[in-house]
This record gives sequence, structure tokens and C-alpha cells, in this order.
Amino acid sequence: MARRNSASWIKLGVRLPGRVWRVLRSPRVPVRDKLLFIVPVVLYWVLPDLMPFMPIDDIAVTIALAGWYAGRMENKYGIKT
Repeated sequence: MARRNSASWIKLGVRLPGRVWRVLRSPRVPVRDKLLFIVPVVLYWVLPDLMPFMPIDDIAVTIALAGWYAGRMENKYGIKT
């Protein structure tokens, strides 16, 4: 896997929430596919995990899942980025 420079990580962090929000608001994406993102993230945040009181792992998992989800749904439903 190629390494990203810090500017690239910042750009990803700034654009990713907008991409996910666009997918979640899109009428082309069925509710079932929207729940594919929402349910795992909410469950991961509220259920006990390996490092209690340390939100770092929760944030990392959410960002990883958001990146995967946004890319997959944008490709699947032809949503422009």
C-alpha cells in the first residue's frame, strides 16, 4: 500500500464526511444500503470494546468504514464526488 503524505490525509479527512453525507442523502441509495453504514458504526460506538474510555480506536474504525462505504456506494450508484 502506498504511503500518503500529510496533505493527502488532511484532504481525505476534510472530504470524507461530505462524501458520506452525500451518499446518505441520495435518493438513489436504498435504505438497506444506508443502514449498512449506520448500524455497524453506531453499534461499534455504543458497545463495549477492547480499549474502554479511549475513543481513538472508535474514530479509526469509523473513518476506515466511512472510506470503504463512500467509495463503494459512489461506484455502485454512480454518485459524483
